[in-house]
Amino acid sequence: MNLPNKITMSRIFIVPVFMLFVIPFPNWMLESSLLYFIKPQLVSINDFIINFGNYIAAGIFILAASTDGVDGYIARKRKLVTTMGKFLDPIADKLLVTAALIALVQRNDVTGWAAMLIISREFIVTGLRLVAVGEGIVISASSLGKIKTVTQIVAIAATLLKNFPLDLFTKFPFDKYAMLAAVFITLYSLYDYIKKHISILNFDS
Repeated sequence: MNLPNKITMSRIFIVPVFMLFVIPFPNWMLESSLLYFIKPQLVSINDFIINFGNYIAAGIFILAASTDGVDGYIARKRKLVTTMGKFLDPIADKLLVTAALIALVQRNDVTGWAAMLIISREFIVTGLRLVAVGEGIVISASSLGKIKTVTQIVAIAATLLKNFPLDLFTKFPFDKYAMLAAVFITLYSLYDYIKKHISILNFDS
């Protein structure tokens, strides 16, 4: 496995680690008779996650998200582009954002509507790209798509951090408006993709 693919795989493997710091152990696990012998340890871990997990998770998320594009750049520069890399790269990107949104919905920090709209966009665009590949057409990432990715990363990171350190200076709910902006730009980028590539679907055939 070459270096770009290793970087991509690391983004995939880091998702479960990220989730461990976002969602504490559920009460049923803490009260389980099977795990009673380690209950004090589980409670201690939960307390740590509740108090510091957001910051660690945000750091992991930002680190993983920042590597998006690095693997592709190295692959192109060193001529290490592989079919495996083309397959794994979009999965790694979408898995990280999807996991973060689902975790934030579970914690009631993000509405289900926001998560559903963002995740649905990724499914639709991925489906459109698969159809395009079948027709021998490659749909490259647009500048609007890159802006969409950045706004999603900012919104998710701000939500994980609960507006820290901005909350030290203002009560403005930056995370809420950042998520709203991310949803709006996500939907607009979906419209842009469909508008530009709707002919690929060829509904009349």
